[in-house]
Amino acid sequence: MPLNELVTPLTRQTLSRDVYTQLRELLITGQMMPGEQISLRNIAAALGVSVMPVREAVHRLVAEQALELTPNRALRVPRMSVSQFEEITKIRIQLEGLATATAAERITDAELARVESLRSRFAAEMSKDRPDGAGVIAANQAFHFAVYAAARMPILLQMIESQWLRIGPILNHDLRSGSRRVDERVAVKHHDKLVEALRGHDSEAACAALRGDIESAAAYIVSAGVLVNADGIEPAAAMLAPVQRAARARPKAAS
Repeated sequence: MPLNELVTPLTRQTLSRDVYTQLRELLITGQMMPGEQISLRNIAAALGVSVMPVREAVHRLVAEQALELTPNRALRVPRMSVSQFEEITKIRIQLEGLATATAAERITDAELARVESLRSRFAAEMSKDRPDGAGVIAANQAFHFAVYAAARMPILLQMIESQWLRIGPILNHDLRSGSRRVDERVAVKHHDKLVEALRGHDSEAACAALRGDIESAAAYIVSAGVLVNADGIEPAAAMLAPVQRAARARPKAAS
């Protein structure tokens, strides 16, 4: 989708922060693809601002490793290697697992109602013959962050957002590409188990459901060959052992 259809023209004075916020949201929700080159002038034109605030926002994203400058000074969304993906996946399991377990202990009725509503929104989109990729991705991200927000741990939430900022462009590859996980509604099953655990304030079950969701998506992404094989080994060998081992141990419907 063209960039000018994804962003909203800006009118406020805090332009650099607003540009940063919009680009950050596109990265976290996976609407920008790994390897996609970015033009400062195109972004500025789409947002209706000058190049200066765009440059400032982009420099901040480069510092956060969400964007990168190539040797020829082109700006692009980074491609991710197998080892980088493996490391971030492990970090996500720990950070998001802590947030999920804590949310199970603290979640209020109002917060649970919101999580259930977002679960239903995601499931409804996934049940369509041809799910809208952007809608599925947005619903998935909203569901997860509603759970994490219920932990009421703002520093932890910022750490989770930082990981999604880097992994977002590749994270939703299966949801975007119409994989087996989409056909079999694997993510929906994990979300259902997660909501059930939250409803029962069962931290252990909630954490297990979250882990299953992360691991099954990670295993598919590696097997799809969309990561950079910069580690001298086959992608499947790098991730399938640590990620799929637990998945194989679970019943087929949950893997």
